[in-house]
Amino acid sequence: MAQNVTGHTELLGLMAMPSRHSNSPLMHNTAFEKTGLDCVYVCFEVGRDEIKDAVKAIRTLKLKGCNVSMPNKSEVCKYLDKLSPACALIGACNTIVNKDGCLEGHNTDGIGYMTMLKDNGVDITGKKMTLAGAGGAGTAIAIQSALDGVGELSIFNIHDEFWDNAHKTAKKINENTNCKATVYPLEDKELLKSEIESSYIFTNATGVGMKPLEGMTVVPSADFFRKDLVVVDIIYSPKKTRLLELAEEADCRIWVNGTGMMLFQGAAAFKLWTGKDMPIDDIKKVLEL
Repeated sequence: MAQNVTGHTELLGLMAMPSRHSNSPLMHNTAFEKTGLDCVYVCFEVGRDEIKDAVKAIRTLKLKGCNVSMPNKSEVCKYLDKLSPACALIGACNTIVNKDGCLEGHNTDGIGYMTMLKDNGVDITGKKMTLAGAGGAGTAIAIQSALDGVGELSIFNIHDEFWDNAHKTAKKINENTNCKATVYPLEDKELLKSEIESSYIFTNATGVGMKPLEGMTVVPSADFFRKDLVVVDIIYSPKKTRLLELAEEADCRIWVNGTGMMLFQGAAAFKLWTGKDMPIDDIKKVLEL
C-alpha cells in the first residue's frame, strides 16, 4: 500500500482504546483499492481523556473522516459541530465526516446490526430481545431495533456510568416507538436468565469478551440458552468469544459474532465519506464471512 500513497492521498482512521485489533483498516483499505479511491485508513489509540484533542486533530490535519469506538462514542459528541438525527437520538457517534472543517457526527451501528441480522435470515419484528450493554453500541442497537419493529426489549447493564443512560434509552423507546423497553441490573443473573428464556434473541453489546476481558462472559453458563435462541455477540476479536462458545454448547440455532455488524456499519460509513457503495462481496471475502 505504501507505494500507492501520494501527496493527494486522504487519511481516515479509527479512534478507540484499544484499536489495534480492529479489522476496519483491512475492510476500508480493500474498499478504497477496489473502488479506485486515493485514501488510506489507519488506527489511532485514543482514549476518552484524549478524544477532545483528537477531534481537533481531524480539523488540523484535514482528515476526510473517522470512525469512533469504545470508549469514545458518547464523549466525542461534545466536540462535533453537527449531529445527525440518529446520532442525536442515540447520544453516541461512531462515524465523523469532515465537510470542509465542519465535523458531522453520525451513528451507523444500529443500521449495521439490523443489516447483519437480515443477512443471517433473522427477523426480529414483533419479537422480544434481551440486550446486555447500554453504552454507545448498545444504545444504537436498542433504538434501531425498536424503530424497526422489535416488540419488547429487556436492557441489562451493570450499575456503572451507563446505568442512567439505559433508563434514558428505555424512556425514549417507550415514548417514541411501539416497543416496550425495561431496564434491569446485569448483576442479577437469575433475572437475566429469566428474560433470556422468554426472548427470541439475546445480544451482548458490552466489551466483556474482548481484550482486556477476553475469556470472560456476561452469561455464566450454557443453561442460560436454548436451541431455538438466536445469540449475537457484537465482539469480533476474538472471532469466537466465551459467550459464543456457550451458545455453541447449547446448540443454539443461530449464533454470530460482530463481524457482519462491523461490515455493514462500515459500509454505511464508507457511503457517508465517499458517496460510493462499498463492494460488499469483495469485503466479505477478505473478512471470511
